[in-house]
Amino acid sequence: MTKTELITTIAVSAGVPKGDAEKMLKAFMATVQDVLSAGDIIRLVGFGTFSTSKRAARKGTNPQTGKKIDIPASTVPKFKPGKGLKTIVNS
Repeated sequence: MTKTELITTIAVSAGVPKGDAEKMLKAFMATVQDVLSAGDIIRLVGFGTFSTSKRAARKGTNPQTGKKIDIPASTVPKFKPGKGLKTIVNS
C-alpha cells in the first residue's frame, strides 16, 4: 500500500475528505518523529510500540570493493507489534 492509498483508506474509514486524512497522517508521522528524536517511546495498546535503539560503532565491508570500512554508532527507530496486531495479522 502506498501513502496515497493509505490516505484514501483513512478518508473512507473516518468519513472525512482526503485532504483532512492527509493532514491527520502527516500529523501522526510528525509526532512519531518528534517523540522518537526526543528519545521517548510511543505505546499504542493493542497496536504496538515505537521506540529507538542504539547501534554501536562497528567494522564493515563494502560489498562492491571488499574494502573494510568503519560504520559509526547510530540511533535507529524500532517498532514492536502489540498482541492485538499480531492476532489480526495471523488470523
